[in-house]
Amino acid sequence: MNKISLYSSWTCCVVMLFISLGQQAIAQPDTSGPVARPLFTSDATLAITIEGPITTVMRNRDETEEYPATLKFTGADGTEHQLDIKLRVRGKFRRKRETCNFAPLRVNFQKKQVGGTVFAGQDKIKLVTDCKKGSSKFQQVLLKEYLTYKILNLMSDQSFGARLLRVTYVDTDKKGKSRDSYAFFIEEKKHIAERLGMELIKIERSKYGALDPARSNFINIYQYLIGNTDFSLIAGPDETDCCHNAVIYQKDTDPYTSIPYDFDHAGIVDAPYAEPNPKFKISSVKKRVYRGRCANNAHLDSTLQQFLAKRDEITQLIEGQEGFDARSIKTVLGYVDGFYRDISDPKSVQKKFIKKCS
Repeated sequence: MNKISLYSSWTCCVVMLFISLGQQAIAQPDTSGPVARPLFTSDATLAITIEGPITTVMRNRDETEEYPATLKFTGADGTEHQLDIKLRVRGKFRRKRETCNFAPLRVNFQKKQVGGTVFAGQDKIKLVTDCKKGSSKFQQVLLKEYLTYKILNLMSDQSFGARLLRVTYVDTDKKGKSRDSYAFFIEEKKHIAERLGMELIKIERSKYGALDPARSNFINIYQYLIGNTDFSLIAGPDETDCCHNAVIYQKDTDPYTSIPYDFDHAGIVDAPYAEPNPKFKISSVKKRVYRGRCANNAHLDSTLQQFLAKRDEITQLIEGQEGFDARSIKTVLGYVDGFYRDISDPKSVQKKFIKKCS
């Protein structure tokens, strides 16, 4: 073969190599966007088994100490999965023994194991438990709290995702003794930021003027709907990091967006341990207090219209809530009906909102 032929062959190979590499580069998926996290894309109840030293975890109540355990579940394709996890208790009020004999948990996954499963993209995630094991009453309380998240999901995508679970706890400290209970996972704060394309803001304190006024008005009406006063959109408890049962996010230079969580002290939930906020001098958590700001009243009419438009869907959520007994359906529907009476009558709106704003 002459030199020209060798050169031509070499040139052709190089060109084909570059074309091939270019095609491979084009075929690669775009990984610059949010990570796919399927856990909160379905409302189907997920059955899982958590096996580990449950008694030890609940006895020690040390939120800095993790314990090895396993989490088992069946995938959508019927495949059985077993993941290595670590468990620790979490929370403040519900971590106290006098409040709950079964504290809330944080589940720590191994990232390399969750790929291709319903837990893909998860790392450390909050698990809301039933507080009093073996109590049917606290099962209803848990389902009511789960419902508060789903109502907010219905109203806005700027909300914490929640996934209902049916959990079998297998206690290796007690020779594999087990029990079944409802529970639910809550979406992580940083994952919300990625999902919404926002930045998670960490500050000691905010001002109402820095918050989006329409959003603040919406959140205060939502908290009135569920009868919750255990929150602050601008400050943390005891002057700790902002905010109390709410998280602040921001997109570019837009006003702050507040997203609330932790609704177990709400009147709609009516947990036996819940106490009314002493600041408002109310006798029961079921007493509603409007905490909206007068400066945001320009948004009140449009906010109320948002809730009026969703009434039928909220009713359907309540009536269709898995695990609810007849009493829970009746009491929750009655509580929500009270809210709609308040916002449907102009005189009531004037009395309960416009004259009660701060």
